[in-house]
Amino acid sequence: MPALLLACLAYLSVALPGSTLGLLWPSMRLSFGVPVGALGILLVFGITASVISSAATGRVRVRTGLLVASGTMLVAVALAVEAFAPSLWVMAIGTVLFGVGFGVIDTALNAHAARHFGARDINWMHASYGLGATIGPLLVTALLSGGLGWRRTYGLMALVLAALACVFTVRRQGWRESPLVRRAAEDKPGAATARRKPPAAVTLTFTAVETGIESGAGIWGYIFLTAGRGLAPETAGVAVSAYWAMMFAGRVVQVAASAAGSAALPAGLGLAIGAVDARILAPSLLVLGLAMGALYALLSHWSGQAVA
Repeated sequence: MPALLLACLAYLSVALPGSTLGLLWPSMRLSFGVPVGALGILLVFGITASVISSAATGRVRVRTGLLVASGTMLVAVALAVEAFAPSLWVMAIGTVLFGVGFGVIDTALNAHAARHFGARDINWMHASYGLGATIGPLLVTALLSGGLGWRRTYGLMALVLAALACVFTVRRQGWRESPLVRRAAEDKPGAATARRKPPAAVTLTFTAVETGIESGAGIWGYIFLTAGRGLAPETAGVAVSAYWAMMFAGRVVQVAASAAGSAALPAGLGLAIGAVDARILAPSLLVLGLAMGALYALLSHWSGQAVA
């Protein structure tokens, strides 16, 4: 199995559960007896764990295959912990484990891609995250509509991620650089020249803003559409999935959409914030998703590095 396919599968698999927290939270909070705003506690724990994990992973010298397999298994364990969590604080432990696993996977894939993938392959790798995030809300909406509770839904996803972790473990040698890739890199003019990196503050600021808007809309969008604007749960689930689908489209078309996406970002944010009718808010998520996908492409190329 080629390394690019493994990378795309890894990003797609971790995006499946990563894009569903907002849809499952209304049911989860009732089980824990906590207010809607308690979701913010989980997000703080999860994001902090992911950032620390990413920074730590970048300093270790472990093969990509082992890192991806370990990170995926950690995500599977996190989902299992969340499926059986008796309280919000145990759920927070699962969220931390998920953040650590995601940080390991994200850093390992980006580091490998920077060394061995071309620009087009990197684009497809990151687009796979958008595809997984699109499938996740649709899958959860179908499972919830079919009577499967949030605990069983998390348990099912834990089994899927555990199976994929086994696949990544078996195929861990598939990440080794092929002679063709090595030769192409050596023959490329200026291949040995190190790319100039932007200041760390610029990269961190970009990452914080992009990730904050992207995740905020994806996680809180469902709650805002249902509890805030009275939209039916099934319709809201499809709307959130469409948001991720537009982000996927924005990443696929990349450069062509970048300029338009930059202009669409303020429009999408303005519509989402100011909309008082769900019929306006739901389409605004589509505009925002396309804008974020395109802006991601533009800024990641400018900064010389990308974060999913």
